[in-house]
Amino acid sequence: DSIADGVFTVDADMRITFFNKAAEIITGISKEKAVGQYCFEVLRSNICEKTCSLKSSLKTGKQTVEKRVTILNAKGKEIPISISTSVLRDEKNYFIGGVESFRDLSVLEELEREIYKKYSYKDIVSKHHIILAIFDTLPIIAESDSTVLIEGPSGSGKELFARAVHSLSPRANGPFIPVNCGALPDTLLESELFGYVKGAFTDAKKDKPGRFSLAKGGSIFLDEIDSLPLTTQVKLLRVLQEKEFEPLGSTQPVKADVRIIAATKEKLVELIGKGTFRDDLFYRLNVVKIELPPLMKRREDIPLLVNHFIEKFNKQMSKNIQASSEEVMDRLMNYNYPGNVRELENIIEHSCVMCRGNLIGLEHLPPEIKCESVKETLSAANQVLTPLEESEKKLLFRILEKNHWNKITTAKELGLHRSTLWRKIKKYGLK
Repeated sequence: DSIADGVFTVDADMRITFFNKAAEIITGISKEKAVGQYCFEVLRSNICEKTCSLKSSLKTGKQTVEKRVTILNAKGKEIPISISTSVLRDEKNYFIGGVESFRDLSVLEELEREIYKKYSYKDIVSKHHIILAIFDTLPIIAESDSTVLIEGPSGSGKELFARAVHSLSPRANGPFIPVNCGALPDTLLESELFGYVKGAFTDAKKDKPGRFSLAKGGSIFLDEIDSLPLTTQVKLLRVLQEKEFEPLGSTQPVKADVRIIAATKEKLVELIGKGTFRDDLFYRLNVVKIELPPLMKRREDIPLLVNHFIEKFNKQMSKNIQASSEEVMDRLMNYNYPGNVRELENIIEHSCVMCRGNLIGLEHLPPEIKCESVKETLSAANQVLTPLEESEKKLLFRILEKNHWNKITTAKELGLHRSTLWRKIKKYGLK
């Protein structure tokens, strides 16, 4: 009764036999009302029906330690708690029921929310200095009606930033129309963008509005704009210059009441030099530029993104996965991510599908991630090091051994950021 954690015991039928003072405070239910009730009637946890940890302990004899769940208190409010369960035995070691202790995590979760809020913007999560600087300027960019050009590799989240610009702008109540220019054949691209009128070609039996018409009053997002053919680039240039366009087969211009947000994974300046992109269109598009770094250059975001995606897929799949193991995080921190954030999201989705418990382990990762890690480790182990690098490698190994390979403690002792330590471990093939 003197400890801050809630504690209760149950008999073999799962009826409560003891309920301490902290349990009364956390749940809002008195000891008198709780004793004799089934535990699921009192706690009303989100795992009571299917995956009750206490029931599992009674069946298997195994303990549950610090599992995060939610309960409903007497007023119907959700309370986040962590639970630990075990079999209860008497002084002669005879089984007499089970015991569960639980800790209120409300303050901790509020702190986590504040930290998450600091490093997130809409659906974008990052603590990298470049992305945080973009967060600061997004509201300013959104206020204007200027054209925005977003540059970044595939999978870096260009559409998320485009949607953020739109949702913060005065056009937020209008439509947001995404168009992947690289996914449309050249023969259909013009009619898809600008529409056509009846009789424009053989099968044009009625007028069809294009994406620019559908985006009226809102924003149009032209992804992979580097793949536009030169003929379509000319028409898009007119939209930017004159704020109007002509549907296919029409002689009457239509006003373009739309904000253009374009994105490219290529450097448009280089394409101009090759003659595949018009310089005048580039200068019209390049009014406000947002440059997104690849995930390899913002590795400190990986733990944040992993937690973000676990939370996302927990909701979608009705799971209760709490985190990934240290070995998994080590593997994810050392992977190269050719597909950037999108690839990391796919890895976590695969892991959540395969994981039946509340912790993602190495066995839940896609096979190619394991193979890639082995190849990188072998190449790192075979590299030729300078004397300075050799000394650094030996120092790292010694401190890691001293700290039993606890990377957090080692990073603190060496005065390094954890992501820097992970990169050095990968570089030297230390395992």
